Amino acid sequence: MAESNYKSTDLTLLGEEHIRAYRETNGEVGYIWNGVPTLLLTVTGRRTGRKHTSALIFGRDGDDYLVVASYGGAPKHPLWYLNLQADPTAEIQVKGDRLGVTARTASATEKPRLWQIMVNDWPNYDVYQSRTDRDIPIVVLSPT
Repeated sequence: MAESNYKSTDLTLLGEEHIRAYRETNGEVGYIWNGVPTLLLTVTGRRTGRKHTSALIFGRDGDDYLVVASYGGAPKHPLWYLNLQADPTAEIQVKGDRLGVTARTASATEKPRLWQIMVNDWPNYDVYQSRTDRDIPIVVLSPT
């Protein structure tokens, strides 16, 4: 079973604390989290119009950045993903670099290849998928 492949994580740097430390140090603190790289994704709230930032594990596919809307295998999509569906323009910060991106959900034909890129760095994504009936999306963030 996939659950037996779950890798325990260090949860000492999460949420707003992770975002604050990342921003204050240009990623010197927080870029590497549990051995994998993270970025900050800032989206516009679909209801409020306010900016919301999340720290997310990412991968690369050429010039594009990849993030997984896993929400730990919860039955619902994370809010940042719903916000991107409403407005695909966003900003990412990778270490000290900030850039505008346009988001799209990976197609069914490209997802298996992109999923493998992400699972190679974070095997827990397979575990998260086993926890839910929803198809966990991969989001492709293309620099604008």
